[in-house]
Amino acid sequence: MLDFKRTCNCNNLNKSNVDQVVTLSGWVHRRRDHGGLIFIDLRDRYGLTQIIFDPKISLKTHEQAKALRSEWVISIKGKVRFRSDGMFNKNLDTGEIEVATTDLNILSSAKTPPFSICDERIDVSEESRLKFRYLDIRHEKICKNLIIRHKAMLSVRNFLSSQEFLEITTPILSKSTPEGARDYLVPSRIYPGNFYALPQSPQLFKQLLMIGGMDRYFQIAQCFRDEDLRSDRQPEFTQIDAEMSFCTPEDLFIIFENLIKKIFNDCVNVNISTPFRHMSYKDAMEDYGTDRPDVRFDMKLLRLDDIAKKSSFTTFHEQLKAGGTVKALCVKGGADISRRIIDEYTLFVKEFGINGLATVKRTDEEFTTGISKFFPESLQKELAEKTKAKNNDLIFFAADKENRVNQALDHLRRRIAKDRNLIDSKKLEFLWVTDFPMFSYDEKENRLKSEHHPFTSPKFEDIKLLDTDPTKARAQAYDIVLNGYEIGGGSQRIHDYKLQHKIFQLLNLSEKDIQNKFGFFIEALQYGTPPHLGIALGLDRMIMLLCDSDNIRDVIAFPKTQKAMDLMTASPSDISQKQLDELKIKIQK
Repeated sequence: MLDFKRTCNCNNLNKSNVDQVVTLSGWVHRRRDHGGLIFIDLRDRYGLTQIIFDPKISLKTHEQAKALRSEWVISIKGKVRFRSDGMFNKNLDTGEIEVATTDLNILSSAKTPPFSICDERIDVSEESRLKFRYLDIRHEKICKNLIIRHKAMLSVRNFLSSQEFLEITTPILSKSTPEGARDYLVPSRIYPGNFYALPQSPQLFKQLLMIGGMDRYFQIAQCFRDEDLRSDRQPEFTQIDAEMSFCTPEDLFIIFENLIKKIFNDCVNVNISTPFRHMSYKDAMEDYGTDRPDVRFDMKLLRLDDIAKKSSFTTFHEQLKAGGTVKALCVKGGADISRRIIDEYTLFVKEFGINGLATVKRTDEEFTTGISKFFPESLQKELAEKTKAKNNDLIFFAADKENRVNQALDHLRRRIAKDRNLIDSKKLEFLWVTDFPMFSYDEKENRLKSEHHPFTSPKFEDIKLLDTDPTKARAQAYDIVLNGYEIGGGSQRIHDYKLQHKIFQLLNLSEKDIQNKFGFFIEALQYGTPPHLGIALGLDRMIMLLCDSDNIRDVIAFPKTQKAMDLMTASPSDISQKQLDELKIKIQK
């Protein structure tokens, strides 16, 4: 019978254990054969311990150790002793000791891994890492990330329970209510031609729990969205979902700021300052061009419509006449940015729909190069005052429709900050963005769309605008932003069924659509609904930032690619004709 029961793990031992006999089990991390002696770094989830095979102690185990290779699973028994003088490893918790082996059991051999587990994976493709994810998890970085994720989830549960929130599980198979991202659909075998949907969020269920009198609910919820992906998105993701009755947004802000403070302290021993800064949606879009601004550095967007009108630059006049805007970025000390880099930035912003950038540099108290000739001396002074440009500063101009200018300059601002090392990577800047518009207008579909979701309440003072100009109505909605990433969002919910029905109508839903998609919810609202509000924090994205990563796949055990593929299991995949027949589904090719 194999003996593999451990007396301790590979990070437990130190000088206090010297002369103790121990049993360790784990993976061969590194093997070093020094002729007479063989050294093994034995690894498990907890850390590393150096193992020595000495023929003077056990010739049998020394001979066995000659066969050991990377990632073999072994169990050893031996005596803890100090390492030789000068051989201490200060980078390891176990760096003062080693285990002199008397017994060795080889539990499992291993093929040569497709990439090294013990070294930095600089040249390892993400495709290879995801295909062999079970090996990638053994790497210290991914292992630590998953441990931090566990600590965060434990912290969430402990804190919210202390605040009288109840953890309640909501259904995974539910009704399709498409209003936002696409649903993942699940066909029903029992009801042919009918489908469940996987939840994009537990939104309706958590509101129903408030109607049910649960008062405070939370859930670490699995959610699913069939949307285009990027480095901080996955088709299946986890959110910290919560709802509260008889509370105000200010109450919620305090609770969830303290929750985030506890998560960061528990997981990475970082103290977060509260309360968090607040910024209106209007100010965020005006000053940063985005509703998730990175405020770790300055360099705001500057509206220059009035100055642009007085210039003789034709492009500005054309864009302003067409209803566009002119905005600028002033890069402090940016006069050293070369023509080649400016050309690169010009190509970069074209990805966001604008035709290009204009520039001027300030030297010797005047603007030169670029489009400076289109600004007379008096207008140059006005431009300097508006932009606060000093000598050796560079100004970038963008002119187009406002949404395009905002998007382009937001991305350009972030890129310049990264290129010029303006961002303190250790800095954590939390921000509540509030007072979102209730609706946005979808020109393609020629209708209003919810800026958040259709269950968000308008600000009470703006309800009257729903009858006159709904596009001016503001929502009682809020997002929480960290270092330019939206890590959560929520709102005061509608608790009056008549108002909820009106919002559905403004979103161009027919009575049939309202009943088919939301009839059960409208019915529930008519049985006494408390005022309630909630929030959903993106757990994956928050853990990504906790782990100082820019890739959400680094903090999920088994993630998908940016094209929603699971390379390890090769899914999605074909299914058999028998299964299709059972579901009464025919595939069109």
